This record gives sequence, structure tokens and C-alpha cells, in this order.
Amino acid sequence: MTLVFLGTPDFAVPSLIRLHEAGHEILAVLTQPDRPAGRGQKFRASAIKRAASPRGLPVHQPVQLDASVLATLRQVGPEAVIVVAYGRILPPALLQLPRLGCINLHASLLPRYRGAAPTVHAILHGETKTGVTTLLMDEGIDTGPILLQRECSIGPEETAGDLEARLAPMGAALLVETLEGLARGDLTPQVQSVDRGTYAPRVVPKAAWIVWRQEALTIVNLIRAMNPRPGASAMMGDRRMKIWRAAVGPPAFGGESAMESGTVLVESGQPRVICGQGTTLVLREIQIESRRRVSGEEAASGRWLLQGDRFDEPPDAAREGVGSATALL
Repeated sequence: MTLVFLGTPDFAVPSLIRLHEAGHEILAVLTQPDRPAGRGQKFRASAIKRAASPRGLPVHQPVQLDASVLATLRQVGPEAVIVVAYGRILPPALLQLPRLGCINLHASLLPRYRGAAPTVHAILHGETKTGVTTLLMDEGIDTGPILLQRECSIGPEETAGDLEARLAPMGAALLVETLEGLARGDLTPQVQSVDRGTYAPRVVPKAAWIVWRQEALTIVNLIRAMNPRPGASAMMGDRRMKIWRAAVGPPAFGGESAMESGTVLVESGQPRVICGQGTTLVLREIQIESRRRVSGEEAASGRWLLQGDRFDEPPDAAREGVGSATALL
């Protein structure tokens, strides 16, 4: 089948490779322009550009999908356009261009978690399962008819990064299967039921702040969801810390129950934090700003965290939704 592929991040790379290896003719690859990255802010190509170029695939990096881009795509004439985390909304003229339509791979079991951050929202909401979906694109955000889906579990300690790394090859295989079904003519698109409550938009900065008066499980889910980007943040005086991994600890007991949320306990070299509703959280991996990541035990032995230290609530903790799923809406 002749294809045009649109994608940008690491998540899209397995799909491009699998489609290429399956023998599909990829007429053009569209990805986002090179952008500054890292401490040196040097321009860096997208993961898709780095994967496509060595394979001899023609790469285009338009700033916008304007009339000149559409003219180029009409000229190459793909049977289908494949979209995997491209990062831009497609104009109606492009949606109508290929004979078989524009096919999107989405990292959730639609209609749950439409939008830019499905894995983040699934973990924030404490989901124990998710999956991947292929769908025919329409003018809405992940609202088109569903083609195929595959389900998988979410591990209790799995981060958003861990989950995306598992879903990417699963989605690539589902894309190949979807194109085979479309070629045979035996796939029947299923209209999905859509409502506002299923939307999973991009993460906003305030969502990554930890509110220690919340229950420990809610905070652990936040930490998992914000790993690797942007990292769950907490302040202790003038020190900003990123909490990368944590687990629900034993319930507070005795005098611990009267301690303020955010108070640090150190037992046998392992730091715990008092959270809301008498719960506690065990710190597994943390990072003080501008320093390397360390285990909770290293932080305690290095005296980064001492018995009785207290994490602050974020400056805007009184604002509804900070540190929770609602902050993303």
C-alpha cells in the first residue's frame, strides 16, 4: 500500500519501522521542524526524522500544513495517511485526500482518554488497564470511527514513560493489522460515543506539583503519571525537588497521626512522608534541582532528608485541582 506517514516523537518510531518492514511504500514522512533541546539548546531532529533518514525515506518538516504541503501530498497520491503523535491538527482538505482515509494510532482504549496525554491521564485516574486504538480520523480530536483495538494491563508501579514504551510496539503491530484488514475490505469502522469526560489534554505545569494533604495513593499516581515529563515537584524551603518514584507506605500510627502533611519520617534509612487521611508515602527516587537522581536511602544517608523535615504545600495548593487529574482539564 502507498502511504504518507505523519509522526514526531519516540512513540511513533516503531510504527514507521514496522510499516516500512512490512513492505508498504512510504512516499513521504512529515514530522515537526528541528527544535532546540537540552542544556545547550542545540537544534535536534525529531525521533521520526532520525529513524526515517537512514532508511532513505523522504522527510518533510513543514511549519504548518498549508496549501503547498497539501499540493505535494496530492502529487504523491497516497492510498492512506498514517498519523502517530504528529503534534498538529490535520486540516479537512488533508483528511479527505487519501482514498482509504487518514488512520490514527492512539494510545488508549477509545473513547476513554482522547487527546494529547492519554497515558498520563490513565495513570492519574488509577486505571489498571489501557491499550491502543486505530481509528479513521475526522475533524474532531480522536473522535472518528474505531477500526481495531488491543488491550493491556497497567502495572501498579508503571510510569507514563514505561507504559508508552510498551504501547508503542503494540500499536505498530496493530497498524500493520489494520492496513491488512482495510486492504481485504473486511474491517467495519465502529462509531464511538464521545463526551467531554473522556478528554485527556496536554499536561499543564501546575498539575505536576504534589499536594501532600491528598491521600498517598493519589500522590503516587501523580508521580507515576509525571515520569518522565515533567516530573512531580515538591518544595522544602528554598529547595525544589523532583520525586521520580514512590510507593504507598504503612498507615500513620501513634503520634504520626497528629503530624502535618508533608512531614518526613526516616526509619531504618528509608524516608516516608505523612500524607492526607492518615496515609504515608515511601520515597524511592528523588532529585534535588541541579543534582543527580538518588534513591530514598541515599537521600537520607546524605542528609538531604532528615527526621521531622517538612515538604511545603505548593503556593497555589488552595486552587482546586492542583496536583490532580482535574488540573489537566
